Amino acid sequence: MSTRNFASGLAMTLQFEGGFANHPIDPGGATKYGITRKVLAEWRGRSVSIADVRALTRSEVEAIYRRLYWETVGGDELPGGVDVAVFDLAVNSGVGRASRTLQQAVGAVPDGIVGVDTVRAARALPADALVRLICTARRSFLQKLRIFPTFGRGWLRRVDAIEALGLSLAGRETVQSKTAKKETMPMLLTKTMLESRTVWANLIGLAALVGDVWGLNTGAIDQSALVDAVLKVTSGLSFVASTVFRIRATRLIG
Repeated sequence: MSTRNFASGLAMTLQFEGGFANHPIDPGGATKYGITRKVLAEWRGRSVSIADVRALTRSEVEAIYRRLYWETVGGDELPGGVDVAVFDLAVNSGVGRASRTLQQAVGAVPDGIVGVDTVRAARALPADALVRLICTARRSFLQKLRIFPTFGRGWLRRVDAIEALGLSLAGRETVQSKTAKKETMPMLLTKTMLESRTVWANLIGLAALVGDVWGLNTGAIDQSALVDAVLKVTSGLSFVASTVFRIRATRLIG
C-alpha cells in the first residue's frame, strides 16, 4: 500500500484512455487522457471549452488524477494491487461507483466514501482475492450498459489488463511483507540461556575458580562431562515442566 503504485496505475490507465476524443455517443463528451470537460471544469473551478480539453497537458492530467481520483479513493492507504484496481474503476466509471464497489466487496457500508472502516476491512482480506472481486463486479456492471455493444470489447480488455496489474502488485507486496517479517522476526528457535552449553561451561568454570580460591580441590572434576550432565538434567526438567503446565492448562480450558 504505497503511493509508488500510483505511477504504475496511471500508466496503465492512460494506455486505455488515449488522447483527445469526442465520440458522439460517449456520455462523457469531449475527453483527453480520460479527463472530461466536466471534470476539468471542476478542477479549474470555472467553465471550460472543448478547446481547453484539447489543450490539456500531461502534467495537469497527472495532478488531476492524483488529487480527484487516487487520493479520493484512498489509494495511498489501500493494499497494493487493490489501489490500482479501484483507481482505474474510478476513472472509468466514477469515484462514487468505485468506492461503493470496493465497500461491497469488503463488506463495509456502501456510502461511497472510502474512510477508516473501509480501509481496515480491505486490509483484512487477501489483496489478490479482493482485486478479483472488484474486477468481476466491474465486468458485470459494464455488460449491463446500453453502449456496451460499441465499447464493450475495449472495456473488457482494459479490466483484464488492470486485473493482471493488480494481481502482480498484490503478489509483490505479499512477498515483500513476508520477507520483512522474516528479517525482523525474533529468533524464536534460539536456545534459552539454561540450554546454552557456553553459559553452563562459564558458570562451572567460575565455580571451580572460586573453589580453588577457598582451597577446594577442583582439579579432578571433568568440567566437560559435568556440563553435559547439567544440560541433560536441565533438558529433562524443562520437558517435565512443560508437560505439567500443558496438562494443567488443558484442565483449566476444560
